Amino acid sequence: MNLYQINIRPTNQNGIVKFEANDFLVNRESFEFKNIEEAKDSPLAQKLFHLPFVKTVYITQNFIAIEKYNIVEWEEVQEEVKSQIENDLNNGVVVIKKEASPQKKIPVTVYAESTPNPGVQKFVANKKLVVNSAEFKNIEEAKASPLAQQLFQFPFVKEVFIDSNYVSVHKYDVVEWEEVGMEVRELIKKFLENNEKVVNTELLQENKTEDPLGEAPVQQGVKFEEMDDISQRIVSILDEYVKPAVASDGGNIVFDSYDENTQEVKVILQGACSGCPSSTMTLKNGIETMLKDMIKGKVSHVVAING
Repeated sequence: MNLYQINIRPTNQNGIVKFEANDFLVNRESFEFKNIEEAKDSPLAQKLFHLPFVKTVYITQNFIAIEKYNIVEWEEVQEEVKSQIENDLNNGVVVIKKEASPQKKIPVTVYAESTPNPGVQKFVANKKLVVNSAEFKNIEEAKASPLAQQLFQFPFVKEVFIDSNYVSVHKYDVVEWEEVGMEVRELIKKFLENNEKVVNTELLQENKTEDPLGEAPVQQGVKFEEMDDISQRIVSILDEYVKPAVASDGGNIVFDSYDENTQEVKVILQGACSGCPSSTMTLKNGIETMLKDMIKGKVSHVVAING
């Protein structure tokens, strides 16, 4: 099974395209190479410079951005570049040699935010933590996340949800956030400063395979393009209109299923949304109204499940 998959992402500069991976390539570092000589510490970038149209290669976090010369259009060559990067990564070509010095390293900062759920606090970092969100209900589930495992060492931690640049921690009612919030923030900050991997993507996928009821079909291998038309439209609406608002409150919403016969939509609430006194009804009613309005005659009701 190939670990790495690459998606093509256009940018606001016509000459530059991002090739985004489903896992991190480098951690909290940035590298820029303007020619094959400068790229001596990156075998992957050196191979890219063998393509005659490659002008500059920029590597950071989970993507490679390439600036091209004007001798070709990206539409003509981007699939070729995508395939080359994907094949090189899955064949073990080194992205950056261990002894290479990063050109840019950003100090880690973490700050805490309250959420609508009084039992959950959101800890926001100034760096990307994961490519895909992950939720852990207990220390056993957290074996794919060294950070979540450390957080579960606190006896008051009930659940951990990790998304793009933040960690939502759900506590038991035995303590107040004013008593323990600083301690949690410091643990997360120190962990990130040590440059450790927040989530092991490969191990996380193995865990989901072992537990087929663990999450939504989208995360269980049902690809977006394999869904029926209505399910695709529901996923697109959730991604565009609902997820950004939910993420700002430290939560997440995941499409679970659509029943064509009953016209029932099921969604899973994660992070701060899961178990929130007000979110289940608020989100259910808001989402239900939106889906009924945007997909007329195809949605009767929405069922919200706490993740």
